[in-house]
Amino acid sequence: MTGTTSTTKDTNNFSIFGAVFEFINYEHCQTVGTPQYVIAFRGTLLRPENWEEDIKLNFKLFLNGLQKSNRFRTGLEAASQMINYQNVWLAGHSLGSSLALAVGREMAKRFKVRLETYLYNPPFISLPIDRIKSEKVKLGLRLTGSLLTAGLTADVAAATDVIKTDSFDALSTWVPYLFINRADPIFSEYVGYFKGRESMEAIGAGKIVRVATKISVLSMFSSREPLHLLPSAHITLNVMAATMFTGAHGRICKEWLRFKEAHGIDQWWRRDLKVENNHYRH
Repeated sequence: MTGTTSTTKDTNNFSIFGAVFEFINYEHCQTVGTPQYVIAFRGTLLRPENWEEDIKLNFKLFLNGLQKSNRFRTGLEAASQMINYQNVWLAGHSLGSSLALAVGREMAKRFKVRLETYLYNPPFISLPIDRIKSEKVKLGLRLTGSLLTAGLTADVAAATDVIKTDSFDALSTWVPYLFINRADPIFSEYVGYFKGRESMEAIGAGKIVRVATKISVLSMFSSREPLHLLPSAHITLNVMAATMFTGAHGRICKEWLRFKEAHGIDQWWRRDLKVENNHYRH
């Protein structure tokens, strides 16, 4: 497949944070599902020309403010210019996957366009409960958290007398593809989020969980919706254990190397990759 590539740049420091790939002679392509355009966003780069803006954007992500960033507006503009094309994909890794997620959500809400979206190691702003070994403890913590969130939501609504428009259900037919490694502690909680939702439905806590899975505590007092909460998703889980590094490395160094392996994008095209696939619908 041949094509041309253009770049998307940060308006603050003009660094490249994404690219738009166009498939040349798309009209003659015989392969079903091949994209005409792919809009892709990179992850965090700790280079002299990038690190400051990238770190700032990571803080905005944590505080549920990514949608107010220049990069989000630039990415959304690039995607919205392609509404009339037949097959447009979004993709991103780490911080870039959050940008792709934000753009995909906005395209689905604002334009009713559901772009095929591929998110590699997408951040989930939550405690990594899924890393706890005991299933009973995990379920108990999730249930407690859901009860707390649902209760706070009701209290805030009663105190402010404001009802926010909830587009969570409207996004249910947009089903992005998420690629997760459970050994990646910051980003693995998507697995627990969806499995926990099923477990609480099974014990009769469905009504509570339907409220709690739409709301995060950080976003409760904000006009912006929680970016990382999704009604539906395809999840591809890397079930290969991260390498136990040996040699003359200290413990902190070993953990950092293991994290880099579990978080790296190159793991997803390894020949010996072993995965589990799950499909979750709201």
